[in-house]
Amino acid sequence: MTSNQDWLAEKFEENRPRLKGVAYRMLGSAGEADDAVQEAWLRLSRSDADSIENFAGWLTTVVARVCLDMLRSRNSRREEPLSISAPDSPPATIASKTIDPEQEAVLADSVGLALLVVLDRLGPAERLAFVLHDLFG
Repeated sequence: MTSNQDWLAEKFEENRPRLKGVAYRMLGSAGEADDAVQEAWLRLSRSDADSIENFAGWLTTVVARVCLDMLRSRNSRREEPLSISAPDSPPATIASKTIDPEQEAVLADSVGLALLVVLDRLGPAERLAFVLHDLFG
């Protein structure tokens, strides 16, 4: 592996958690998110990395496009994601001022599930816009 490839791998690994987060929010599947991030690495390794001015922005764009393609492919093949079941009941102490860490985790899980349900109802382009807006504030 050349020093340029080492540098590319290092820069990519710095961005991997953020890229995986973007991909997961768009696709709703950790496995598919890993696939999208891997595809971004393949595209980066085949590109002229010296001409990339904004490395993080370039990678985010590539991951977003890969995810958009995956979502469109899902629609054209009429794939249905596994249904997401909400927890049986919301935590009873949401209104209380002190929430223990376990209750915070349950609340975060239920909010995450609700977000996935909302994202599932959006079309591919709308989902991309929503996730990127959320990512960049």
